[in-house]
Amino acid sequence: MERENIRAILNTLFLIIAVIGLLVYFCYPSHHIYGISIIAVAMVLKIAEFFIRFML
Repeated sequence: MERENIRAILNTLFLIIAVIGLLVYFCYPSHHIYGISIIAVAMVLKIAEFFIRFML
């Protein structure tokens, strides 16, 4: 059950950070690189969740 809680937290953080990245990307056209960077951080969390799901 503990692993499921960690996965749920990582998924929630992924969704929140990805939405923030999309908002930055589309609302501030002069800051596209920041939006892409924020989305990249969210993807790292999603990859970590993937490894927890399938490797542990």
